[in-house]
Amino acid sequence: MSRTTDVVQKDRNLGKNQLRVGRLVKAHGLKGALKLELYTDNPERRFVTGAEFTLQVPEASPWHGKTVTVREYRVMNGNPVVFLDDVEDRSAAEGLVRAILWIDQDTTEVEENAWFDQQLVGLDVVRDDVVVGKVARIEHFPAQDLLIVKAGDQEIMVPFVEAIVPTVDVAAGKVIVTPPAGLFEELPDAAGSEEDAAADAAE
Repeated sequence: MSRTTDVVQKDRNLGKNQLRVGRLVKAHGLKGALKLELYTDNPERRFVTGAEFTLQVPEASPWHGKTVTVREYRVMNGNPVVFLDDVEDRSAAEGLVRAILWIDQDTTEVEENAWFDQQLVGLDVVRDDVVVGKVARIEHFPAQDLLIVKAGDQEIMVPFVEAIVPTVDVAAGKVIVTPPAGLFEELPDAAGSEEDAAADAAE
């Protein structure tokens, strides 16, 4: 099963660790409900009535800098749906579409497949048993997170999904990547090998 990993960000203003748990993908019905894309393995525990989430929205959004509180969570026709306080109709719900939900996270309680940014930064990036770089930082985007890998003088963006990053071993100080062809091929060593191969083929 493909997954987008949970990545915990550090709230720069509050000094709190936060866990990304979902994204509001579309308005549902006329009473303010929103369909959820889940980034958590335990939505029933995360989306309890009264749970408060920090919103990640564009700065131009009227919701920027605000929080939302869960009024009700339910599964409707196989889809996770959430009702939020003060979101009473479809128009209000549509104003929250694409917002990402973050929750304050107890640093002693991290879900499986969830890591803090600071746990990932500095880890060796290993492909085919060869270290190809180090994690420089993590970029958070609505669809998925990206590992920014420092490889020599270059930075390579690696989608942080299970198909490409199947193993994160913080204790061993490494992440294992199985990138598609071409993702790390711009590196000087790889480029040199390609040129040698082309020269051999020409001969």
